[in-house]
Amino acid sequence: MIKRLNEMLDVIRGREKKRLVVAAGEDPHTIEAVARAHKEGIVDVTLVGNPEKIAEVAKEHNVDTSQFEIVEEKDPKKAAKVAVRLIREGKGDALMKGLVDTATYMRAILNKEEGLLKEKKVLSHVTVVEFPLHHKLLIVSDVAVIIHPTLEQKIEMIKYTIEVANALGIENPKIAIISAVEKVNPKMPSTIDAALLKVMGERGQIKGAIIDGPLALDIAVSKECLDIKGLKSPVDGDADILIFPDIVTGNVFFKTATQLAGGKIAAVVTGTDVPCVLTSRADDEDSKFYSIALAALVAGK
Repeated sequence: MIKRLNEMLDVIRGREKKRLVVAAGEDPHTIEAVARAHKEGIVDVTLVGNPEKIAEVAKEHNVDTSQFEIVEEKDPKKAAKVAVRLIREGKGDALMKGLVDTATYMRAILNKEEGLLKEKKVLSHVTVVEFPLHHKLLIVSDVAVIIHPTLEQKIEMIKYTIEVANALGIENPKIAIISAVEKVNPKMPSTIDAALLKVMGERGQIKGAIIDGPLALDIAVSKECLDIKGLKSPVDGDADILIFPDIVTGNVFFKTATQLAGGKIAAVVTGTDVPCVLTSRADDEDSKFYSIALAALVAGK
């Protein structure tokens, strides 16, 4: 079981190397992250973008561009489409967003004729968080894509997080369906969804995990809090996965983790033909590097 993000590297190095295709790979953090990933033996890299700009940025940051395959396309919107096309042609195993806005990147992925979304699948976002003071990684969803997930979408989110957990070596992960309280409250729809998902897990309609909810965050991750409140849960205050009721809750957790709690993250978009790295322009090199590693790990499965 992988308990720290850097432990992914040892697992990946023992597998066949994957190829990462980057859409508009021209910004410093992306170039540094992919160079680091290549040096660590995690991926081979194809950068789609402006060769002159790539060379300029690489030189400024002491990165040797000869280690990359560079496909010329100076227009960022077209670069996103070219990167997706390379994946569809079997010339890449994972996709990454570079210096292109998220809306353009997502449109290229979601294009019905030329995109990467699997038929009848839901696009979602899975984040793996490492906290300095927590004893293991936490897998969370959705903090970036689905604004207000329906019950059906939450089922798909759970399935994606189980796949990521399995890739991290976590068998039968414990999943907490997060709300503000532990009791079902008709005035709080998230508690109703949580109770339904719990029953679906118990009846085998969702397989491969232990599911409980509704659970407040404290008792989902702390056995001490669970015991103090006198509650019982099969998750037992040791959740591997947190499913949030909406993007607001998830995003606040995500930003709190990285900006105030010293958390490190890795994240991929799921439901697509290949894992797709979607990081913010404000994310640092570590976040992008570990997201590449997660994509390579998931692609390996």
